[in-house]
Amino acid sequence: MLDLLYRVAAATPTPVVPTPTTPAPSTSLDFFSTIMWPFKWIVEAILVFWHWILTSLGLPADAGLTWVLSIIGLVVVVRSALIPLFVRQIKSQRKMMEIAPELRKVQEKYRGKKDQLSREAMSRETMALYKKHGTTPVSSCLPLLVQMPILLGMFYTLSDVKKHAEWGVGGVGLLNKELTWQFYEAKLFGVAPLHTSLIEAVNQKPDGWEATVTILVILVILMIASQFITQLQIISKNLSPEAKTGQAYQMQRIMLYILPLAFIFSGVFFPLGVVLYWFTSNIWTMVQQFLVIRNLPTPGSEAAKAREERLARKGKAIDAQGKIVPLEKYQAEQQRLYEEAQRAKEQAPKRQQPTGKQRAKKQAQKNKPANEPNKPGAANEPKKPGTGGAKPGGAAKPGDAEPTDNA
Repeated sequence: MLDLLYRVAAATPTPVVPTPTTPAPSTSLDFFSTIMWPFKWIVEAILVFWHWILTSLGLPADAGLTWVLSIIGLVVVVRSALIPLFVRQIKSQRKMMEIAPELRKVQEKYRGKKDQLSREAMSRETMALYKKHGTTPVSSCLPLLVQMPILLGMFYTLSDVKKHAEWGVGGVGLLNKELTWQFYEAKLFGVAPLHTSLIEAVNQKPDGWEATVTILVILVILMIASQFITQLQIISKNLSPEAKTGQAYQMQRIMLYILPLAFIFSGVFFPLGVVLYWFTSNIWTMVQQFLVIRNLPTPGSEAAKAREERLARKGKAIDAQGKIVPLEKYQAEQQRLYEEAQRAKEQAPKRQQPTGKQRAKKQAQKNKPANEPNKPGAANEPKKPGTGGAKPGGAAKPGDAEPTDNA
């Protein structure tokens, strides 16, 4: 494998066009090229496979329609292979949403504590919470990180077609010199070369450049519209009420209008073949997001309520495990859960309300019988003279004299 890499890199290309508009391909592999090599090889293999199928069906090998359909087939294969990662990403995001209240409790517990011990304790409790629920913040980002090399491989494979064709070389794999030249010569609708960008068409003004500009402008508008619709579906239908109150929601609303504008740059500077790939990928994302919101909505969101209403009209509901069951079974399950909760509540020991010393003393005196003395044996103790104790015949009044013995 390494020998093949070095042989491809060591080949000195010579231009096959009078005035190449691109620099010569590099004769050495840098670190990034070495990493991207296997991904570009896979992308080229899929692209050539679709081209072979279409030409076997009778389409011309160098026709623009053949290569456009090959690009669409490439997007379908790659995005289909990434569906399991996409589903895993959704499940990870759902778990993170479920443990969000518990995470907030941990954060509130250590709010304002800056010492090292408190930070370590907070980190331990947070990691224990992630381990308990089987998720981490990285797990929701991992599928996206795995997708990036494949998507970059698609981008660079299509972008390098013009450079390789002008210098008479092929790609890194099955996209040989002949197929690369056929791709270079292909024109959409017979007028728009797949290797030409909008800025090149405006500056160089080749034959039919007006049609090329028109097609690219239409594609850019459709790309912006598809991206806007995709983001709008998420923030309007697939967010819970709690998620719509934070700063992240405000950022999403801002990105709703800013992110689609990034496609203006791609539409101006990227070749038509890359723009077609990007537009097809956007359409795939929009349809995929629509299906996810309809069938796997975020709990508590408007989409989740709409799904419950659709199931209720069909006599079905979603049980505690997230499965669709008949409405009767769902109602029986809810009744069982309610009864279990009531029994658990009745069996749980009642919590004693803490009382202060003064309140406890008053409560003890209140519960004491009226004829019970304050201290044990107090009733048998003789009254001392001058203690103000009660005398027979009533209480002593001020000014009364002590009775004297006249005997």
